[in-house]
Amino acid sequence: MAENSRKQELDKTLAARRLAARRKKRRKRVIQVWIRRGIAGAVLILVVVGLFFGIRGILGLFRKEAEPSPYGLPDYIQEEYLTINPYSRPGVKLPGGVQGVVVHYVANPGSTAQNNRDYFEGLKNSGDTSASSNFIIGLEGEIIACVPIDEVAYASNSANDYTLSIECCHPDETGQFTEATYESLVRLTAYLCDRFGLESGDVVRHYDVSPSQKACPLYFVEHEDAWEAFRQEVQEATDALRAETAAEENGGAEETGEPAGEGGGAEETGEPAEGSNGAEE
Repeated sequence: MAENSRKQELDKTLAARRLAARRKKRRKRVIQVWIRRGIAGAVLILVVVGLFFGIRGILGLFRKEAEPSPYGLPDYIQEEYLTINPYSRPGVKLPGGVQGVVVHYVANPGSTAQNNRDYFEGLKNSGDTSASSNFIIGLEGEIIACVPIDEVAYASNSANDYTLSIECCHPDETGQFTEATYESLVRLTAYLCDRFGLESGDVVRHYDVSPSQKACPLYFVEHEDAWEAFRQEVQEATDALRAETAAEENGGAEETGEPAGEGGGAEETGEPAEGSNGAEE
């Protein structure tokens, strides 16, 4: 009897242990399931949040690209206008309208378009000198608009009141532009000529309006043939733009059955000149 009793007690103990082990395993599985669900939920939330802000960001970029330039500039020009101040952006409208384009070089080898733009912006605080430019072209061909095309920039001395200025970056002391900078210079200058009814003869060097001040842009001053070749390319590009505009206008007239009108003259809102990292020019 005693032996049977001990056997029953042992069986009960083993059964209790097995039951406890099963319960422990179930609890562990439940905990693991909830952990997995928690991780999955957190990942889902992160994905949803990421998609939400990602889509908003993408849409924001499209909205930004869709916003028209306040000055009607093409989208390949970055508009980062200087703060109005006495030293680099006086906020004065071009009294003489746009009668020409002046080409400059930054005279600071290796500097970028953004470097030079930020230098002009910093003059509002330092007051070291008066200098700026309507446009700056970088080593990679990027173009930054610093002063609006209807305002005076401090760049070309007495020509500031009736010209637009273009500063160009260069990699070394020779002042020769990179291929990308050169191509952007031709493109931008032709665009300005087309818009304001100018010809290549209206495109000059800083040296041409201030021969006693400095040889700027240096490479074009020292290589007259390169300068004349540049102006020829500008004229060809300008003529191509005008031909394209005329073709579009003629095509529109054919579609509507109306005669083509005169090519809309360039809007001459009076604009400034440019400036380099030197005193007011």
